Amino acid sequence: MGMNDMINFFRQMSGKLGSNIYAGVQGQTNLQNISFIRQLQKEMKENNCLDTPFHDLSVVVFDLETTGFYPEKGDRVISIGAIKMTGQRILESETFYSLVHSPHSLSDEISALTSISDEELSSAPIASEVLMEFFKFVKNHALVAHHAKHEQSFMQKMTWDLLKTRFEHRIIDTSFLLRLSNPLIKSIPLEAACKECGIEVTNRHHALGDAKLTAQIWGHYLEHAQSLGYKNLREVYEYLATIR
Repeated sequence: MGMNDMINFFRQMSGKLGSNIYAGVQGQTNLQNISFIRQLQKEMKENNCLDTPFHDLSVVVFDLETTGFYPEKGDRVISIGAIKMTGQRILESETFYSLVHSPHSLSDEISALTSISDEELSSAPIASEVLMEFFKFVKNHALVAHHAKHEQSFMQKMTWDLLKTRFEHRIIDTSFLLRLSNPLIKSIPLEAACKECGIEVTNRHHALGDAKLTAQIWGHYLEHAQSLGYKNLREVYEYLATIR
């Protein structure tokens, strides 16, 4: 059996191993990967992003395209997109994007929404490979996402299923800074946030496209936070804690 045949064999088997959607070869714990993640976790504890001045704050803004909203009920990640920022500056050349292999067909609704086909997913890298490449891209930086609970739940599920370790990266929701303008806001749709910031909506429902839109939103509200006199995330946290 050639290498490609072997990879395809394991991919086919991964769809037949029960309720764990990341089973099979994807569920095999790899000591080298686990060692890398544990080192990242150690570095994250030493990375005090809360007190870093806003103009020096490095983050990775990311987005997931998924088959639904509930990872514990079998919904899965089909693509990951991310872009790096330092302060308000978007690092256009520092991006990450990958589809995620799936042995299962997408619903017509999800395929139409994301413009992702079953054929593309069948030849995409397996989830464990994508996850590790994503962590290598992110390193110990804090993450930023719009509607971050969605991204967090899927990242927690994937990291545990694939590596048997906890997902411990800090994820900051864009609404965190948005609440400086309106403390009553919990979250608003991405399109509405773009409208508030005067950002043209392009390449919507593409993981990297949405990550870039989110990065622009983050930069807009970061500038607003600085104009109000806030110097770092801790000062914003302390203020918002007083108005809950």
